[in-house]
Amino acid sequence: MYSKSVDVKKLWHAKSLSRLKLATNQASLDEIEEEHNKKVAIALYEALGNKDIKAAYRLLAPDLEWWFHGPPIHQKHLTSFLTNQSTSPSSSTRPSKSFIFHPISNIVAFGSMVLVEGFNKDWNVSWVHAWTVTNGIITQVKEYFNTSVTVTRFGDGGSIASSPGITSQPRASCQSVWQSKVSDNKSVPGLVLAL
Repeated sequence: MYSKSVDVKKLWHAKSLSRLKLATNQASLDEIEEEHNKKVAIALYEALGNKDIKAAYRLLAPDLEWWFHGPPIHQKHLTSFLTNQSTSPSSSTRPSKSFIFHPISNIVAFGSMVLVEGFNKDWNVSWVHAWTVTNGIITQVKEYFNTSVTVTRFGDGGSIASSPGITSQPRASCQSVWQSKVSDNKSVPGLVLAL
């Protein structure tokens, strides 16, 4: 009869290293995906700046979902471009220049969500876009004008026991991971986006 001694510590260490490598590989893949998603958003802003509708449409899903929060006068800035409609000024409340989306801070990504913020001096308005990118195509945009946006990540915070002898209950954690900075020191409404 053949018997082989197994070193349990070495076996456990090897399994731990394998798990660590898998986690590291997944983190690298996530970072690559996030960088790609940011490049898609940057390409869209370049198309917007160049008024290149064909380039923009190649980046957008045909059934793009659009959400808007802010003063109604600002609803048409993005939608007029996306629907290829004129944005000529129609009242004295609008500046004579067309609206230009120029990001002014770092573009950040959390998985499929890409966050971009900016400020348009001609219109004196701050804006935030939260783009959802799926397989290299933008499928959703949440657009916020003159609104403070905070992005939070909800997760499992472990469990907490209310008192000795009582079963512990799950506890959720809420971590702020990004907050818009542009509001021109105005008092503006605030919203929380959950990841």
